[in-house]
Amino acid sequence: MLRLHNERKNIPPSSSGRPASRGAGRAPGTATRLTTGMAPGTARGGGGQESGGGVALSSQVRVADRPMTKQGLGGMKTAVGPRRNQRLVKDRTYFLGLLRTKNQELSSEISNLQREADKTVEDQSTYVTYEKRAENLAAEIKECQRELGDYNTLVDKLNTEESINDIQIDYEDIKAGNEREGKVLDALFEQKQKKQEQISALELELRQEKSMADNMVADMPPNMKQKYIRSKEINEHLIRQLELSQRDLDQLSLKRKELDEELTSSPVKQEAVRLYEQLHDLEEKRDQLITETSSRLSPQEEREKLLKQVKEDNQEIAAMERQTLDLRDRISNIQSEIQQLDQDLEENQGAKSQKYRELKKREETMNEFLSSFEDTKQQEFDRIGMLEQNVVTILNSMSGDMQAVGHVPSTQELTAMREDLGLKEDEMKKSKTTASSLAMESQKLQEDLEKVETLEHKITSELANLKEQISRMDDDLTIYQDLDRLKREAEERKLQLGEDKINLYKRRESLRRALVYVSSDYDGLRTQLNDNETHIQLLNLERKWQHLEQNNFVVKEFIASKSHETDIRPVSKRVDGMLRNYNEHLIDVLGGKTPGM
Repeated sequence: MLRLHNERKNIPPSSSGRPASRGAGRAPGTATRLTTGMAPGTARGGGGQESGGGVALSSQVRVADRPMTKQGLGGMKTAVGPRRNQRLVKDRTYFLGLLRTKNQELSSEISNLQREADKTVEDQSTYVTYEKRAENLAAEIKECQRELGDYNTLVDKLNTEESINDIQIDYEDIKAGNEREGKVLDALFEQKQKKQEQISALELELRQEKSMADNMVADMPPNMKQKYIRSKEINEHLIRQLELSQRDLDQLSLKRKELDEELTSSPVKQEAVRLYEQLHDLEEKRDQLITETSSRLSPQEEREKLLKQVKEDNQEIAAMERQTLDLRDRISNIQSEIQQLDQDLEENQGAKSQKYRELKKREETMNEFLSSFEDTKQQEFDRIGMLEQNVVTILNSMSGDMQAVGHVPSTQELTAMREDLGLKEDEMKKSKTTASSLAMESQKLQEDLEKVETLEHKITSELANLKEQISRMDDDLTIYQDLDRLKREAEERKLQLGEDKINLYKRRESLRRALVYVSSDYDGLRTQLNDNETHIQLLNLERKWQHLEQNNFVVKEFIASKSHETDIRPVSKRVDGMLRNYNEHLIDVLGGKTPGM
């Protein structure tokens, strides 16, 4: 910025980047130092900067500066000519004046930059105005296009001699249709919100399931985990292929939809497509008939072929009759098997019913025993406890009596009493064993009952399948028994196809003529459309609209580029930084040194 300011004042900058001081006519030397109380060196005539009074005192004399002549050593040359006003002593006031000068220059430069920034902001506001105007013009163009469409529709209605009432009725119908579509759109929007909520819930569940799956995979054995990873990679590859295929399918569907829309908007194209399809079908039938005609033989060959065909038909009929007999034999065998199965089933059901009743009776007995087992067990324990108590009481009384009479029981009596006690304990253990064995037998019988029921269900399903096969075979027999009817139907079909062939030939010729007529009408309508003033105006308006859109885009790009170019914030920050650094440097210099006088 200082360089711009110096160029504006036509003052060349010095090599050190410092501007010239006040009153200086040119830039100082490249090695000028800020000194106090020291005069600068001498200069050549015509360009002196100091007065001649302080040259001899302040300059350092060098031998090389005194040239040798034939008269001897000469003195040093002093400055000659007019000298400019310049201070010999650069004191505090000099630097304050220099700072004021620099501050004034910076203030001037800042004001210039501010004016440029204001001008840029004004230009930018003008660009914004132009942009808004371009947007308004684009909106006006769209509105004019809509009005033009309405006027064209009105002109078409007037050309077809429709009344205002009809137009009003059409308007009401369109308005009602728009309201219905608005309601449908509102309903679809609500459905969309509900679907989005459902999708969010499903995504949450999916994340939870994925977390559970990751935990399960982490707990898998290494071989199973590797197998799972391979399967997952294959699945991801297939999913990517599916996405690519789906994308291609969507593109093809979109292209087909566009073609269908183009076809729908043009009745002539629809008729042409329909005629082309009919023509393609007729050409295929023509090729088929030509092939049949080319493969047609002579009468003798036809006779031999027919005889051969009759023989083959007779052989096929004989084979079909044999197959029919075989089918009948199979049906009779299957029916006999079914009867045998029915008998076996009835017998099995009778024996099974008897066995089931026996098992049921035993089960009831066991259930009754098991239900009363705890009570019986408790009663037996109580009875044993009472007996043990009685035994203890009797033994105590006997011991007292024997002590009273001085008699002690013998060893045989004590052994007999112990044997009785052991027998009673054995009986109690046997009762416990019997209860556990009865429970095991009940469980086994229950399993046998389930197996019998499964077998019964399987036999019933097989019987139903066999009956269905028999009914299907009966239907096939009914169809293939009447061979004469099949031959008649084949002949009738052949005759019908021949008649269709002739009719299609005739229709193809008429369609060709209609296609030529429709093509000529289409060309005429196309020519009329190209010559129509309204169509030409519409094309011109479309081109003008495209041109305005392009200009709008160019203006926006120009505005963006100018906004970027005229952004003064980086320059302002840089100037502030330079000014702050310069002030800090001056403060350091003034604080570190005391100016000399």
